[in-house]
Amino acid sequence: MQVKWRELLLKTSIWITAEIMLSLIGLDNLADYSEFIFQNRVMPHIGEVVANLTTSV
Repeated sequence: MQVKWRELLLKTSIWITAEIMLSLIGLDNLADYSEFIFQNRVMPHIGEVVANLTTSV
C-alpha cells in the first residue's frame, strides 16, 4: 500500500487550518459540544444493537 504523501499533507494542513480558525472565532467549542450531545444519544443505541447481535447468534 502506497501512501499518497502530497494528498495526506494537503488534507492534514486543511484540517489543522480549519481547527485553528474555528478555535479563534469560538465555533470549535460549539462543534465539540454538538458531537458530545450526539454521542450521548447514539452510544446507548449502539450498545443495544451490539447486545442484540451477540445474543441472536
